[in-house]
Amino acid sequence: MIKFRYICLTLATAAIFALTSCNGTPTAENSTPATNSSPQATETVSHSGHGNKKKININNAILSELDKFEAQLGVPALSHKIQASRPYISPEDLVSKKVITQEQFNQIKDQVTIQEVVLTGEPKDVDYMTKLGLMKGHLLVAKELLDQNQPKQAEPHIGHPVEEIYVDVEEQLNERKVKDFKTSLISLQDFVKSNPKNAKVKTDFASSMQSIDNAVTALGADQRSQPRFVLQVMNALLDAANSEYGAAIADGKISAAIEYQDSRGFVNYANDLYKGISSKLAKEHPAEHKAIETSMAQLTTAWPSAVPPAKPVKTPEDVTSLVKTIEQNSQKVIDSSSTQAQR
Repeated sequence: MIKFRYICLTLATAAIFALTSCNGTPTAENSTPATNSSPQATETVSHSGHGNKKKININNAILSELDKFEAQLGVPALSHKIQASRPYISPEDLVSKKVITQEQFNQIKDQVTIQEVVLTGEPKDVDYMTKLGLMKGHLLVAKELLDQNQPKQAEPHIGHPVEEIYVDVEEQLNERKVKDFKTSLISLQDFVKSNPKNAKVKTDFASSMQSIDNAVTALGADQRSQPRFVLQVMNALLDAANSEYGAAIADGKISAAIEYQDSRGFVNYANDLYKGISSKLAKEHPAEHKAIETSMAQLTTAWPSAVPPAKPVKTPEDVTSLVKTIEQNSQKVIDSSSTQAQR
């Protein structure tokens, strides 16, 4: 895995803040500037129309976002090919640079952009929390692998936060006056590479997890407990997990263990976030809560262990369907919260 994997999350995670655009909720794309009247406003947004497909900036998207194309087109290692052929002057350069064929480009052209997206307000907070959530997901699955005496499998997941995510969240960390914790992540990575049995691994791991938790608290406690906010973060994590899982499966087999493990970590952390608001949703939105809870329980069975099983428990289509159900029911709650806020 190479640098900048996680996050240009104007998603996807990168962050997907508006799960549908048909209802007037803006998506993180490029068009005319949005007004600031909505809590979801960004400085550069547009409606993507039906289909819930966000444009991805191929010049700076990280691999978890580019994995969407890899899973959609079924082209092995496409994420890396796109990244290796940067920069692009236009989306059509994907064809002229022979990254993909014209036929393949026609399938994804409505999802490709080379323009920048600037986030403000709530979408920026969701993006920030999602990036930290991806860090947590990586470290959670790394801890499972370390506990199973699998340091070589754990190392990439410890490396991703510092090599690929930190650089993308660093500006926001500085803005929010969060103490730098890159050194702790680097130390942890170095020890797992060179001496995984060193006692320092345990202390650095605990320090890294605590640092991420401290960074999360830069967001207000009230905001972090709002179902509307948590659901947006949760769905961004699930979107990233869905892409990773799709990229992990080929010919009915788990061909990429790292992507499988990435998606496991993201789903597990998303599930933890949901548990924190589930009691409130059960009271205020019982039908949506039941649908989300049931789908989440089914979804987590796709990852029976940190080490991939011999055969996938669920197909990528199964996972996509469950994620879509969760997102659709989440959106009902989000829309209801938006309506109440406008009254």
